[in-house]
Amino acid sequence: LHLLSRRQRQMCIRDSYYTEGRGENQGPGLRWWGSRAIIVCTMECKWEGLAVDYAQKALEMHRQWKGKIRVNTPCVLENKEDLSVAYTPGVAAPCLEIQKDVDKSYEYTRRGNLVAVVTDGTAVLGLGDIGPEAGMPVMEGKCALFQAFAGIDAFPLCVRSKDVGEIVHTIEMIAGSFGGINLEDIGAPRCFEVERKLKERLDIPVFHDDQHGTAVITVSAMLNALKLVGKDIGEVSAVVNGAGAAGTACTKLLMALGLKNVVVCDKMGALVPGLPGMTPAQAQLAEETNPQRKSGSLAEVIQGADVFMGFSAPGVLTGDMVKTMAQDAIVFACANPTPEIFPEEAKAAGARVVGTGRSDYPNQINNVLAFPGIFRGALDVRAREINDEMKLAAAKALAALIPQEELSEENIIPSAFDKRVVPAIAAAVAQAARDTGVARA
Repeated sequence: LHLLSRRQRQMCIRDSYYTEGRGENQGPGLRWWGSRAIIVCTMECKWEGLAVDYAQKALEMHRQWKGKIRVNTPCVLENKEDLSVAYTPGVAAPCLEIQKDVDKSYEYTRRGNLVAVVTDGTAVLGLGDIGPEAGMPVMEGKCALFQAFAGIDAFPLCVRSKDVGEIVHTIEMIAGSFGGINLEDIGAPRCFEVERKLKERLDIPVFHDDQHGTAVITVSAMLNALKLVGKDIGEVSAVVNGAGAAGTACTKLLMALGLKNVVVCDKMGALVPGLPGMTPAQAQLAEETNPQRKSGSLAEVIQGADVFMGFSAPGVLTGDMVKTMAQDAIVFACANPTPEIFPEEAKAAGARVVGTGRSDYPNQINNVLAFPGIFRGALDVRAREINDEMKLAAAKALAALIPQEELSEENIIPSAFDKRVVPAIAAAVAQAARDTGVARA
């Protein structure tokens, strides 16, 4: 077992590693680095020079935990008196109050602090369509994050359907039990339709975190990155690679903030009206972006760009491409676990500010910075929805946590464990909800 360089260890990450000179993906087990045989596991993380097998550790702990969430009660149930108050006959009183006014369900039940985390299992992490049951560990993890970071109770719901109508109907029928709906790991373009229809039918917040959580964090990081390099969002040119859920939402939120010149690319190249192979959502995005109607590959349209944002696939951005970008370029390579380009290579090619989705590099663009505070603020004022104004307020509040004097190329966004994050975002979101008339409390 050879000691590898940092770059070599980075390449030994999950299915992104291809054998040198062999042209095949060997998967876990024995792999080669040139003539060196090394043994790796399915998922490795570098920490102080050691390979930590998080896959095996996760299996052990999940088997031990038997689930990451529990149902607890504040009620004392030790005698008949306790039972008569918490259950029958006393429980009839709050039931009758709610019958008179459904909104009292927020007063007499846990509904106002309860979020449903819903998936169909079709876009789970980087694993793809693995099914709703296989997505359950991720949904439980999301629920645990809601509680740990924002004190919100959340419950996982894994729906055995890929039909938009069935998913929407299922959520609509149970919505009266929850204060908000968090859609998770539902594949594009179906996720757009599911969210749109639910927002039309429900009077509680519906939030697809893969879209909007990513967008909020990206916008926040972009605000500080642009401030650092001295560029204005209305004047820069940007390229977004990946026209799925995250890429689409990030593009639209940045445009709402003032971004004008943005080109979105996907597998078929730059999106332009009439481009063959686009989904309806991509066709709409093509109409709204790329004002100069640039066409061609990523390598062609990135020339002269100030900003690159990737929500796509490992290794699609090369150092040579970065060299063609404008001076003081900003690169957000968010593919996980292997980014579109590693920070060392991007910086060596001339990028000034680089962010990724990884925790072992500075400037981690991670959804956990956004959704706890956004839902905390929305639930606190019983918001009917989470609108663009609330998302932008969240992004600005997060960016403001790093003052000008602390900004640097490696410090443009707070840590997920910064205790200021959730309160700051929650307060900003709540105020934006009041200002836009969607708050009910």
